[in-house]
Amino acid sequence: MMLELRPNCECCDKDLPNGATDAVICTYECTFCAKCAETNLGNRCPNCGGDLVKRPTRPVNKLAKDPASTKRVLKAHAGCP
Repeated sequence: MMLELRPNCECCDKDLPNGATDAVICTYECTFCAKCAETNLGNRCPNCGGDLVKRPTRPVNKLAKDPASTKRVLKAHAGCP
């Protein structure tokens, strides 16, 4: 199964396209920007409680076959603006 590469931070809705150096994810692919992860979430996923780690980048030549998701996810989490 391929990572979704979600396009935004679930906390502040910042754009996080493939290659964003500040995108972090949990084991369930919940996606946040590094600022929200550190400042608002204590580097823990508010959905599952797991670690938030740097999201890998999909090589550009693979995006045609396996594009990043365009479905935005935004949830009201404690500590999020």
